[in-house]
Amino acid sequence: EMDAKYNRKMQALREEMDLRRKTEIHELEERKNNQISELIGKHEGAFGDIKNYYNDITAKNMSLISLLKEQVEEMKKKEIVLEKEKTDVLLQNKELTEPLQQAQEQVAELQKKLARYDKDKEILMNSKACLKVTQKELKDLQWEHEVLEQRFSKVQAERDELYQKFTKAINEVQQKTGFKNLLLERKLQGLLSLLEQKEVELGEVVAVSNLDPSALSLVSHKLKDVLHSKNDTIQDLQLQLAQVCKAHNDMLQTFEAKLTAFGIPLDNLGFQPLAFPLPGQ
Repeated sequence: EMDAKYNRKMQALREEMDLRRKTEIHELEERKNNQISELIGKHEGAFGDIKNYYNDITAKNMSLISLLKEQVEEMKKKEIVLEKEKTDVLLQNKELTEPLQQAQEQVAELQKKLARYDKDKEILMNSKACLKVTQKELKDLQWEHEVLEQRFSKVQAERDELYQKFTKAINEVQQKTGFKNLLLERKLQGLLSLLEQKEVELGEVVAVSNLDPSALSLVSHKLKDVLHSKNDTIQDLQLQLAQVCKAHNDMLQTFEAKLTAFGIPLDNLGFQPLAFPLPGQ
């Protein structure tokens, strides 16, 4: 009866899904046709716009070509006038060449004298400026040296203090982490032992009581539920153990990075930090 009932339901669901699929396909076809029509209209409009645009550009280019031709004619006329003016200017330059050479020689001699004077004056000013800068740099370096010595002493004190704090913290965390890991492992072992004991007791009870198959099936289901619950508890404990081990290892990496940043060799600890392996490794 259940098989027939679900077959009827399956047939009704299949018919409903077929009808829905046909309806969706029909709607999809309609949307596709509408989109095709819209695209065709848009493309035709865009083609018309492009055609008009290039027609306008062609007309503008023709008018621009005509304008450029007129400008070229005007430039040729100006070039002829400039050639005439150039000839007149060359004649005038030939007449003024000799006085210009004499004036240029006098200017060159005066420029040499001025350059020597300016050079000597600049050397003197640079020497005075270098002396002042050197004296100021000497004072600044002396002051920076004193400041750096004070900062060096302060950093050394902070480094020693941080080294002591990190050493103390790493010892405390190692003790706490090791104790917590030991508790979790003992708890896990206790649960496993209890599980084995319960399985043995259940086997004895089943063997002694001679339960019927239905009662035995009920007991088996209850036992599976109990086992599933215990397995979940074991997995939670293993996850907690893995989290604690990871936190401990991360803390060790941070501590080593801080020691490296402060320039403290790891060999100066005096002991080897215990790195806990993750479960399964």
